[in-house]
Amino acid sequence: MDTLFVLTILIVVFALGFDFINGFHDTANAIATSVSTKALKPRHAIIMASIMNFIGAMTFTGVAKTITSDIVDPNKLGHGSVVILAALIAAIAWNLITWYYGIPSSSSHALIGSVAGAAIAASGFGIIKWTGFIKILEALVISPLLAFGVGYLIYSIFKVVFKNNNLTKTNKRFRLIQILTAAIQSYSHGTNDAQKSMGIITLALISAGMVKSTDIPLWVQISCAAAMGLGTSIGGWKIIKTVGGKIMKIRPVNGVAADITGAAIIFGATFIHLPVSTTHVISSSILGVGSAHRIKGVKWGTAKRMVITWFITLPISAMLAAAIYTILNLIF
Repeated sequence: MDTLFVLTILIVVFALGFDFINGFHDTANAIATSVSTKALKPRHAIIMASIMNFIGAMTFTGVAKTITSDIVDPNKLGHGSVVILAALIAAIAWNLITWYYGIPSSSSHALIGSVAGAAIAASGFGIIKWTGFIKILEALVISPLLAFGVGYLIYSIFKVVFKNNNLTKTNKRFRLIQILTAAIQSYSHGTNDAQKSMGIITLALISAGMVKSTDIPLWVQISCAAAMGLGTSIGGWKIIKTVGGKIMKIRPVNGVAADITGAAIIFGATFIHLPVSTTHVISSSILGVGSAHRIKGVKWGTAKRMVITWFITLPISAMLAAAIYTILNLIF
């Protein structure tokens, strides 16, 4: 059997595996607040998130095209299939390590860092399309800062509007609202995160000469959406516990403010075709809401641990991918 064909099949399998892992690794963030406030039972939250993720993944393809064409030029990438396979293996490895320790790291950082690291190992720094790559990095950096600020602002408005309301009645109403906001948050996650694997598979198909356009094939879109939905159905309890309780004690009104913030930032990024870290955005939304509620109520030790992981993910995944590429290149 042709080596290139075998590599392409492996890439599709690993890309779907990445999406599956992304489902239980990252989607946990989207439902963490609603589970922690008991607005939704865990099983119901996971079923809802699975469905909304699938629908979201089938709605847009702009982010996928950005991943396909803005990091490296697929037509100039030497040993392209080996590069992409190495990147996927590295990203999956880092996701599993951080999931095991319950750290909400970024799958987006891991994947983008891995693609860049493996591509540089194969073809040098000149292979990177720096304009597009820097644009993606800017989105990854700016989006959590924006989420923190918007979360702080929205909850500050909530405090003024609902300051004279009965706490018990307010919490009951916001639990009902949280069902809707959690669904919107899960949908927004699907519109951005599932597309990254779609872009990677399409990049591999172009590199292998099997397709010529950056348009995402329908079978790629459906399979990636299904893989993420299935992964979501497994649930990521360790990360739900971190995001839903170890950053701050979340009440329904906090959860609604954080969900609205996270969904708005992720939707905004999807509409301008930029990949963002849903993990960073959602966690930063909670930090912003928590700071507006009561700064001392935020568990800054957990937040610091998360931020450190955010910063180290991209370089570690890049180096890991470069090492894996070197090994795979000897095999293939």
